Amino acid sequence: MGDVLAIAEQRDGKIRPAANEVVTVAAAVAEGLGGTAHALLLGGAGVEENAGDLGNFGAEIVRVGEDPALEGNVPETHAAVIAEVVRSHGYSAVLFAATALGKDLAPRVAALVDAPLASDVTHLETDGGRLVGIRPIYGGKAMARVGFEASPAILSLRPNAFGTNGTRADGRIEPFTAAIPDGVRTRIVDFQVAQSRSVDVSEASAIVSGGRGMKGPENWSLLEDLQSALGPGAALGASRAVVDAGWRPHGEQVGQTGKTVAPKLYFAVGISGAIQHLAGMRTSRTIVAINKDPDAPIFAVADYGIVGDAFEVLPRLTAGIAALRAEG
Repeated sequence: MGDVLAIAEQRDGKIRPAANEVVTVAAAVAEGLGGTAHALLLGGAGVEENAGDLGNFGAEIVRVGEDPALEGNVPETHAAVIAEVVRSHGYSAVLFAATALGKDLAPRVAALVDAPLASDVTHLETDGGRLVGIRPIYGGKAMARVGFEASPAILSLRPNAFGTNGTRADGRIEPFTAAIPDGVRTRIVDFQVAQSRSVDVSEASAIVSGGRGMKGPENWSLLEDLQSALGPGAALGASRAVVDAGWRPHGEQVGQTGKTVAPKLYFAVGISGAIQHLAGMRTSRTIVAINKDPDAPIFAVADYGIVGDAFEVLPRLTAGIAALRAEG
């Protein structure tokens, strides 16, 4: 059978949005392979409380391992437990989200079970009962089709590249006793959460991103004003050039080497549209580009384009949006 296992990421007992996306993909892949989708949720006491929600995205069985040693997402411990589950149930494929944690876990698990790995996959399909992944290479300049000569196939999926789909599966919970390895050399001492007045750029419903056309960090207040006008679900983003110049923190970077986003509304301000940036935001539902150069590549993917000086356009745009929101 072509059963597929989705690794459901959680933080502080709450299931991350990326987990729902991975389970959705697992359900679609399992259908193509003639199997069922399972989810694996690991954590400390109480993590099972929200496990049933994964059934809404296609997980017919949700295996839950609760143990104090699984608090804090220690990759060394989690990888060992995941590998044991994979060995015990003979999955055809194991899917991770390509988050910071997923990128750490997937290669560890692949090494432990001696299986092939494809990372940062943006599309999956089944071809004659075989799984094929598509992933960007050469900084997003080309796409590679990846097949697997051994089983299980281990993949990490780029967040926001697939979306979610509520399928209303049973989501039967199956608690199990996790096999915690001896001699674990790593432990989490403390978490320091980055202070930000906006939501994470990868989970925002609207994003205002700035590029080198903003000319310097001192002009970012114009983008912040637009962000505020859009409401509490909006976040600030930045191009790689801006982050490399030290104008904005890396957590705001959108693109191939930053975060992949899929908001309902994406503003690209002073961003020319380098291919590595497009790779991270082109799945946005509506894209609005503001640039002085009418030939900027960003306009090729934009739904709406404004050719003009951002320093003149932004204040008027912000005032207009604020007025509309005030009207209710």
